[in-house]
Amino acid sequence: MTQSCDILISGGGPAGLSAAATFGAAGFDVICVDPAAPVTERDNAGADLRTTAILQPARTLLMECGLWDRLAPFAAPLQVMRIVDAGGDTAEPRTVREFSASDLSDQPFGWNLPNWLLRREMVARLAELPNVDFRPGTGTTTLFTRETRARVGLSDGSKVHTRLVIAADGRDSPMRQAAGIDVQTTRYGQKALAFAVTHPEPHHNVSTEIHRSGGPFTLVPLPDHQGSPSSAVVWMEHGPKALELMALDTADFQAAMSERSCHLLGPLTLATRRTIWPIISQQAARLSGERLALMAEAAHVVPPIGAQGLNMSLADLRLLRDLATSRPGGLGDAAMMTAYHQGRIKDVKLRVQGIDFLNRASMASARPLRDARAMGLSALYALAPVRRGLMQMGLGIR
Repeated sequence: MTQSCDILISGGGPAGLSAAATFGAAGFDVICVDPAAPVTERDNAGADLRTTAILQPARTLLMECGLWDRLAPFAAPLQVMRIVDAGGDTAEPRTVREFSASDLSDQPFGWNLPNWLLRREMVARLAELPNVDFRPGTGTTTLFTRETRARVGLSDGSKVHTRLVIAADGRDSPMRQAAGIDVQTTRYGQKALAFAVTHPEPHHNVSTEIHRSGGPFTLVPLPDHQGSPSSAVVWMEHGPKALELMALDTADFQAAMSERSCHLLGPLTLATRRTIWPIISQQAARLSGERLALMAEAAHVVPPIGAQGLNMSLADLRLLRDLATSRPGGLGDAAMMTAYHQGRIKDVKLRVQGIDFLNRASMASARPLRDARAMGLSALYALAPVRRGLMQMGLGIR
């Protein structure tokens, strides 16, 4: 069986679902496929317990495609970004710097949401769009392109003729591999533990990133859970240490994470199970090919620092949307694909390299390097124009 559409999206994670909603709302006929059905309940097996901070520019895009109205009731605003260096001999704060969104605008930096909930609400939005066909349980297998169209083979044996293929299918993207686009991968020997906690002290909409060694320990605000203040945690550590932490019983793990948090919000209590993820950086050699655009983790992967992951993906999507709607007749042609690559590659390289540097600094275990990290944080914070510029760059507005 062969079908046709304007855009075939490979990948049904938050980035691929956002792309389907964005292009569907713009009037294009869209087919979105993913080999796995999305897990849309927190306590179900396979649920993604990581969270995503939707920053200001990304929220605008989600508003325009009808997603934000669904997400807003569940989002926790992020008003302050607090960075703590606890690299002394004991797990105690020695340098604390706070970056307030009020220095830039009357809006928060962003809004935090669990990834499983993002999927749930995005799938529900796609069901409202008659020109979007979402097919969970079906993946992409082959890609054949010509100057005017692409043909994509699906795992159910069918084929789709399309003007544009968007690869939002992860760091091992089958569409990127089918197009023969190389990637450069950096492995840090780290893993990240992701889970949610409750705590006695309110977070006051402050996201806290605590640096010691092995990687940052980040507490990101969530709405209250069962009447108690709640936060999402991403705890990055050297791989063997992370596996040791995963193996601890609940009481010992709660004691370890409370100590690592410097008890800033009081003793932490697990509110979900623990999950673990490998940490890498990855960048595709090109962001486009013939009738093919790479976005999200098919194009770039960064460690979970500074809320850049999905927000970089939505910056990809915004440019793709703008190029497509400005020249609907040129959807997927060589001019559009070249403009997409050229419009995104500089920013992608800058952010991948910048987050690589921050991650390596956070991993430092030698005392002189930890001291240098604390001094650097204080020096950057002391210069108001630099501090403001860093906040703007983090948001993606410069």
